[in-house]
Amino acid sequence: MNLTPETIRKRLLSASKSSTRQSRESRDQDQKAELIPAAVLIPLFSTANGWQVLFIKRSEQDHDHHGGQIAFPGGRVEKGDSSLLDTALREAKEEINLQPQDVQILGTLNEISTVTHYRVTPFVGQIPWPYPLEPDPREVERTLSIPLNWLAAAENKYQKLWKQPERGRESYPVDYFLPYEDEVLWGASARIILDFLETVTEKPHTGSF
Repeated sequence: MNLTPETIRKRLLSASKSSTRQSRESRDQDQKAELIPAAVLIPLFSTANGWQVLFIKRSEQDHDHHGGQIAFPGGRVEKGDSSLLDTALREAKEEINLQPQDVQILGTLNEISTVTHYRVTPFVGQIPWPYPLEPDPREVERTLSIPLNWLAAAENKYQKLWKQPERGRESYPVDYFLPYEDEVLWGASARIILDFLETVTEKPHTGSF
């Protein structure tokens, strides 16, 4: 399959909420007002070997529940942000010095709610490559890119059941990927990339990105 930027844009635009996503979010519906609004950027870039997805590894910090995790650039909405997109682009600039004018926004995905009480809106953007990224060590330990083909392969992903009786949940499924460059993509970021793949790919998937 030839997945072009225009194809991605069109499929993001025409995508409607799936029954799976609605059921996942319905249990948090009554808490929507209590969730902290946030936004992330899914940076894509194209190489001779196909599409790549850029991730960050968050620096270990005592106050950060997501420290050490593989994630997308992004964070909570701040007072000066004019929109959720502005939040995602501001955070990407602060974290890895990705300039907003260098990001071609292709669309957005459905928001997700996290167990850490965030309501996250993901934006999909294409960036030029190579790019002079400059991770801020206070927030980002490193960056890494993962091929979209690898992320789409069924054998590279699985789920675990987590138990959270303190939050009123006996168990719930959490998405995981196998290690890539010794790093594990899991949780909300894994769920977001799976949503992206579900939205922009045709089924069954028989080609490459």
